[in-house]
Amino acid sequence: MENIDSLFILEPLIVIGFSVGTVLYWYLKQGFSRFVLGFSLLAYGGAIAAKVVFQYVTGPWFLSTFRGVLWLVGFYLGLQTVIFEVGGAFEVAKLALSRGMMAESDAVGYGLGLAFWENGVLLGAIALVNVISYYVILSRGGPVAERVYSSLSTVQPQLFYTPVEALQTIGWGILERFSSLLVHLSWGYLCVKSTTQRRKQYLILALPMGMVDFLVPFVQALTIPVFESVVFLLAAGCVLVSFCATRRDTKGIRKKKK
Repeated sequence: MENIDSLFILEPLIVIGFSVGTVLYWYLKQGFSRFVLGFSLLAYGGAIAAKVVFQYVTGPWFLSTFRGVLWLVGFYLGLQTVIFEVGGAFEVAKLALSRGMMAESDAVGYGLGLAFWENGVLLGAIALVNVISYYVILSRGGPVAERVYSSLSTVQPQLFYTPVEALQTIGWGILERFSSLLVHLSWGYLCVKSTTQRRKQYLILALPMGMVDFLVPFVQALTIPVFESVVFLLAAGCVLVSFCATRRDTKGIRKKKK
């Protein structure tokens, strides 16, 4: 019975690092309301809870009926992100801003906060705990280790890749989480801007960004390198669109401060 490659600890560590690092960097550079992380947690946590309930109710029927129709499954997943994550981020931002607990200058911080809860906590910290736990259990041996090994070798065979294969997998995994940071930053930023500037077009720009999850069912057909590269390009495009669309407003705010 072999153990998982310890290299897999690198992925969650790096993801946690840049998730925490971007929030800390922006706070030290520009500052943001002390309520930003709390409201971004409310938006993200509420969206994930809503997704879990929705998929629990509709998932078994939908996926058993349309499992082979990838584009329908893609819309099923993408629309959930559009409605619950992007729509939820907008509603929470509107609530926070209406109560004077956030300001337009918190737009970037809010987007980074959304990304932090997904990548730094839900998929970063938990993944780190899991990988360390697997490594410790398998290194000790015994009946429990045998059961864990049997389960992992079936569900997560990539954990037993050679070091070269492991590094490739880790690299694509890190890129995926970085892409996630970019899209969360983009729609969080636009949601705050839409509310403060009272411009619906910013929300209209933000909503389709959630459709990045449309691609999830196509990962095997596209292969991981192609899939992650396409997602990254889309995520980078989201950032470019977000900041280019609001450039005039940002310049106006700077002039007023001067």
